[in-house]
Amino acid sequence: MALIPIFDLDGTLIDSDEALVQAFLDLGITRKDITFGLPAEAACVELGVSIDDYVQRYDTESVQPFAGAESLVASLGRWGVCSNKHPGSGHAELQRLGWVPEVVCFTDAFEGRPKYLDPVLAAMNLEPDEIVFVGDTLHDHRCAAALGARFVWAGWNPRCVADSDLGLVLDDPRRLLDLLG
Repeated sequence: MALIPIFDLDGTLIDSDEALVQAFLDLGITRKDITFGLPAEAACVELGVSIDDYVQRYDTESVQPFAGAESLVASLGRWGVCSNKHPGSGHAELQRLGWVPEVVCFTDAFEGRPKYLDPVLAAMNLEPDEIVFVGDTLHDHRCAAALGARFVWAGWNPRCVADSDLGLVLDDPRRLLDLLG
């Protein structure tokens, strides 16, 4: 059975770390206080800034795909996105890149909670054993583990390699095609 990939977006398909950080820096937050993986709204609350101010400063034009991500996405049939990203910037980036996943769930799809895979699976009519979730944070790993779904680390993002003892790490997005079957 071929697996259907579901991707986190920031830090997985797109190299957005600096854009995410820069928006907070522009709002006076120090780099050491910025973390990755939280929903945009939760991160803003934690750091004491307005989500509207943050989204206004986030530069969707500066974000680029990781090397190999564009050819991976172009070779996929069915795929989805499950991300804590704010929907305005997430949809803008997907549109700019010309990427059209079957289902996209951003932070507004999770009822105020951090992301979870259930809405994506329901919309795609899939079971956990039919997918592989690809991500770059411990929260991503926990999303897959909560359902018993397969998980792959986006090891092409150097930030996530430290978590390699918790599963398979791929060093290039295109290597995912071998796993999909």
